[in-house]
Amino acid sequence: MVQLENTKCSFLFCLGICILICSAIYLNAKIPNTPIPSTDLSSQTTPAPQSCDILPPATPGFTWQRKDCKKISYETKPDANCSLLQSDLHFITAPLSKEEEDFPLAFIITIHKELETFVRLLRATYAPQNVYCIHIDAKALEEYKTSVRNLAGCFPNVFVASINEKVTYAGFSRLQADINCMKDLVKSPTKWKRVINLCGQDFPIQTNLELVRYMQGSEWKDRNMTPGIRQPPTMKHRTDFQYKEVKGTHVAPKGKGQKKGPPPHNLTMYFGTAYYSLTRPFVEFVLNDKVAKDLLEWSRDTFSPDEHYWVTLNHMKAPGSYVEGEWEGNVRAIKWKDQEGTVHQGCKGQYIRDICVYGIGDLPWLIEKESMFANKFETANFPEALDCLELWHRHKVLQHATVPIQPSWRLTTEVEVINSTLILKPGDCF
Repeated sequence: MVQLENTKCSFLFCLGICILICSAIYLNAKIPNTPIPSTDLSSQTTPAPQSCDILPPATPGFTWQRKDCKKISYETKPDANCSLLQSDLHFITAPLSKEEEDFPLAFIITIHKELETFVRLLRATYAPQNVYCIHIDAKALEEYKTSVRNLAGCFPNVFVASINEKVTYAGFSRLQADINCMKDLVKSPTKWKRVINLCGQDFPIQTNLELVRYMQGSEWKDRNMTPGIRQPPTMKHRTDFQYKEVKGTHVAPKGKGQKKGPPPHNLTMYFGTAYYSLTRPFVEFVLNDKVAKDLLEWSRDTFSPDEHYWVTLNHMKAPGSYVEGEWEGNVRAIKWKDQEGTVHQGCKGQYIRDICVYGIGDLPWLIEKESMFANKFETANFPEALDCLELWHRHKVLQHATVPIQPSWRLTTEVEVINSTLILKPGDCF
């Protein structure tokens, strides 16, 4: 019996040790930080970027989760259910205020790659009262063109330009692309007030309401925004000599420094940004006035003509012209390499052609600039930057809304954290 009692004690002792060891293992184990699959919404969420410091703080005990629209293919099929597509891709399908509805905008978006980036740009700028002309580079892949056309077909106010150019960087084709879209836009049934041009690597900082208010403010009401100055000596080679586009790849001097004749109508040349916000009367002037047409034709063999064409016309007598204007107009936030240490403190992403492709560390500087748009982003190399800015921007858009917000318009939802487990709190989203 004594031996049995000893064996029993040994067993109980070993059992106790095992319980202690198992408890320690259990308590130190890392419980997966995944949502409880109690609702469809919680099973479709992914964490917001962890280092997205520009997002507003979540409610204590909660964390932000992004609705995982990335699981939805951006390659739109010709037979797509358009209502479902608009909902799944979180497009805002109603005017968010009477103020915006009464001041429709036109957008020109020139693209050639990164379908997802384009869709997210269109989604961020989209409003049903606006109108959008999409210029697809003729060099783009056919599958890409088809997807963009199919997507545009799901929106009555989005269309592909009737003529698409084979665009060359710094070539006349880039200017012609905008002209092509302008010709289409003036035929649109939408009575838009101003036109803004974008490229596929842009993203908005201001909301649509902020854009309307900025361009309706006392400084810019009925006035074109084309930042630039009288052509400096360092830029005269662009218009003093002839250039040509080489096989749609680059621009090169034509011959051995062939000189150009003077600009038509004794125009004074200006130099500025290729980005603008133009009034509708000015666009109609550009398309119909002889001086504007002659300057366009003269610019065919210049270098980067979109950086002198708009600003030059805006400094002559024309609708909405700003003859005294220089670099005014908060059109784009861009980090130029040669401005490092003065305008900004460096690029947190990577410089390409002396322009910063933004990393997530650049975002605090961007939102402080309060520009209309930022350039440029690449989801292939720095996806977190666009992810974070997109969430911040949509939050601000919905904050400004004066109409009931539909659930599909939200990009994020607030999820409760209890014992390292995420629990969806219905209705707590921005």
